[in-house]
Amino acid sequence: MRKYLYLIILSLSLVSCYTYQVKKTVDTAIDNKQASKNNAALANTNSPQTENIKAKSQNQSQNLQQTPVAVNVQEKLAPNKNVKIDVDGRAYKVIVDRWEGDSLIAHPVHSRDKVLKFHKNQINAEKIAEKRFSQPIADIITVVAYAGIGFGIWSLLQ
Repeated sequence: MRKYLYLIILSLSLVSCYTYQVKKTVDTAIDNKQASKNNAALANTNSPQTENIKAKSQNQSQNLQQTPVAVNVQEKLAPNKNVKIDVDGRAYKVIVDRWEGDSLIAHPVHSRDKVLKFHKNQINAEKIAEKRFSQPIADIITVVAYAGIGFGIWSLLQ
């Protein structure tokens, strides 16, 4: 019984509710769904005006798909943010200190003494992940903790 209790305590102490998540940019998929709904509604009527409207909405949805969203690295990496960045194929968990021109000055999460310096062209802007609280993981930990407490009470009563 003690082995299992120690195992549960150890596993819960190693779990964190914080995860690194990539911040989503403008989602064009929602716009495409709305455009396809409009096209489906217009397909039921066969007047020349609706065909022109349908053609325009298809052109707009194609333009949305083709236009990439420009991401500014300096705006995403503001000072004192805890982020995970990808630099030349290697991942770093850092806390941003400041920007000096085009260079990012940061330090690793667990080492304030070490200073890292990256040029903004080295950083992969699509893989910048911010450290955020993860509600689903917190809920899972809570349920497991309550189940463990219930099991402990049940085993004491037996």
